[in-house]
Amino acid sequence: MSTEKHAPEKKALEKARRIAIVGFSANPARPSHSVARFLQAAGYDLVLVNPGLAGQDHLGTKVVATLAEAGRIDLVDVFRNSHAIPALVDELLALPYAPHTLWLQLGITNLATLAASEAGIAVVEDRCTAIEYQRHFGASRINP
Repeated sequence: MSTEKHAPEKKALEKARRIAIVGFSANPARPSHSVARFLQAAGYDLVLVNPGLAGQDHLGTKVVATLAEAGRIDLVDVFRNSHAIPALVDELLALPYAPHTLWLQLGITNLATLAASEAGIAVVEDRCTAIEYQRHFGASRINP
């Protein structure tokens, strides 16, 4: 695979410090949970977003209900069905700041992301943050 082809993913992961995991699950068997743990071990500061878990503590942090409650974030990592993306993009564009990247996990694409792109937000679709991290940086940068 071409390094140039995956340059946007690498750039997004290099720029990010604070990542919102939208659709976080408390179930360790769910991808949103395992990817969140991976990103946390890689040194990212996480904000877990799930209205059904809001106020609960998971992975050492309190879950919030919405992106508006997340504070300033660099990258929005989405674990939601494609049909939820238009409302999420609307929520993202209503924030008082713009995260630099909207990242949709494997199997998730939606034309609504064009509005985010037109607003200057980089969009990555149908890619896993944990897989892309390992592709570009290997496991050697993971904190035990």
